[in-house]
Amino acid sequence: MKTTVEVPDDLYRRAKAEAALRGRKLKDLIEEGLRLALESPRKARRQPSLAELMKRGRGVVDSGISDLGSNPDHLDGFGRDARHR
Repeated sequence: MKTTVEVPDDLYRRAKAEAALRGRKLKDLIEEGLRLALESPRKARRQPSLAELMKRGRGVVDSGISDLGSNPDHLDGFGRDARHR
């Protein structure tokens, strides 16, 4: 079946170049992309959690402040109910 699909110019150029690098026709690359999109499990396309997005950035910034969790002064009484002090 033939159809017309409108895509942004930059996407078209990138797809055309990728097809050429693979020694394939653009229509073959588009067909492969559609098959991959339709065959992949829906749950694999879910939005990543904030924790997943930030995983690579954890510990990257050095604020100059030591980790408060390792400072005994800041942990004094941690986990105790304030009413029982």
